[in-house]
Amino acid sequence: MTYKHLFFDLDHTLWDFEANAKLTLEEIYHQLDLHAYGIDEFNRFYERYIYHNTRLWERYRKGFIKRDDLRRKRMWNTLLDFKIGNEQLARNMDTLFLDHLPTRKLLFPYAVEILHYLRDKGYALHLITNGFESVQHTKLRYSGLHEFFNHVITSEGSNSLKPHKAIFDFALRQTGAGLKESIMLGDDIEADIAGAQNAGMDQVYINHKNVPPPLQPTYTVYSLKELQTIF
Repeated sequence: MTYKHLFFDLDHTLWDFEANAKLTLEEIYHQLDLHAYGIDEFNRFYERYIYHNTRLWERYRKGFIKRDDLRRKRMWNTLLDFKIGNEQLARNMDTLFLDHLPTRKLLFPYAVEILHYLRDKGYALHLITNGFESVQHTKLRYSGLHEFFNHVITSEGSNSLKPHKAIFDFALRQTGAGLKESIMLGDDIEADIAGAQNAGMDQVYINHKNVPPPLQPTYTVYSLKELQTIF
């Protein structure tokens, strides 16, 4: 077989971040009685959180802000949209979110089945993730995915972030994988696909949302089950 090492992204690729985040934020909304602070509808609160979190992660990936800025601002900015300037509340929300989010177990359809399939076919499976080290390992344990991966490469452990070439080079060194026998599988066009292209690595764009990509990946699939047509 051409490929021997398969490097997966975790969030939004295997682990359903949006579904797990929504469950966790809804618990926080009720636990802290955010309705009493003036946030009259959970769905509006969730939409504003996703808006700020997505943009702050983009700035974090590009090196414009640090990890602590990301953590502090995503809840704070969300509260400000509702004219709530309560720093202690924002800190409490962040603490609860990071305590409970990684324990969620919702995965994309066929995630476990396809990992069994690939492992049984003899592929070495690894992760390259921009998520925080302790948080990502907790997600893997609670979701049962930890058993499938030989190496977990995080942005903290590599001192780099996707899409930068350095994290892919680090992953190859850590795993002992050759570039031409390796392939990156992920949902994010910039971080996973363009990042792997810049590193000279083939890619599979896992296009869960059926969004036309602005560049041409090596392969595109629309569900995890379709990986069986490639490997």
